[in-house]
Amino acid sequence: MSFNTIIPAAELVIHLDDPDWVIVDSRFKLANPDQGLIDYKAAHIPGAVFAHLDDDLSGPIIKGVTGRHPLPSVEKATATFSRLGIGAGVQVVAYDDMAGALAAGRVWWLLRWLGHDTVAILDGGWQEWVRNGYAIRSGAESRSSCGFVSHPRNDLIVTAEDVDAIRKDADYRVLDARTADRFRGENEIIDPIPGHIPGAISAPYTDNLKPDGTFREKKDLELRYKQLLGGVLMGRVVCYCGSGVTATHDILAMIMAGLGEARLYAGSYSEWITDPKRPVEK
Repeated sequence: MSFNTIIPAAELVIHLDDPDWVIVDSRFKLANPDQGLIDYKAAHIPGAVFAHLDDDLSGPIIKGVTGRHPLPSVEKATATFSRLGIGAGVQVVAYDDMAGALAAGRVWWLLRWLGHDTVAILDGGWQEWVRNGYAIRSGAESRSSCGFVSHPRNDLIVTAEDVDAIRKDADYRVLDARTADRFRGENEIIDPIPGHIPGAISAPYTDNLKPDGTFREKKDLELRYKQLLGGVLMGRVVCYCGSGVTATHDILAMIMAGLGEARLYAGSYSEWITDPKRPVEK
């Protein structure tokens, strides 16, 4: 049995010694990019290897051109996943401490983009693992490198120009996964210009979750997104957030709901606002 969306902690714990499973700890703090690695070395799921959002899972930032977490090149992502020991047929499980809304979602989406679908996010993340009292380990771990083979699916990506062309077309939906206050242009503490892409609809990733940080049931997610999409075909749905990371949470939730796979505006809002010609709405 393979896992392609989420996996319960109770399922992962019985596969800790399975050589065909790779666990990726990708905890990350925007305010302190080194904190995730510090937390990993202090305590992590046994056997987990670490992937850093900035260093391993993103490309270089070009001031005035890219967003805060541009996609890595295919070559860089391939090298990262090879180093982590992800080969053909391997089941990957990624986790963070933000219910998959930070770098675990990026790991999940990057692997799908590069043609490796046997990847899942730990439901409830690190907190759920600890809450269940499962084993933890300190220090750093590694796996034998292997040759990850990429098969990029660039149909999953849209550009700023694509978004500008569709953002007010009723036959398309552009979903903003950030919290509702940031969408409204309130309480913006990350990006220099508050607001959202005109024509976008607020779809906060937090509404995919139960109070304990695990995902809501399939029927609840299906109802939520059917209301948001209003019958728009999935091939015409685009998700974005602040930097193309949290948006993957909405993409994941729609797949869980059985609706299909939306596309990602990877540059997201932090890229959108680099061009003063692009409009912003509050």
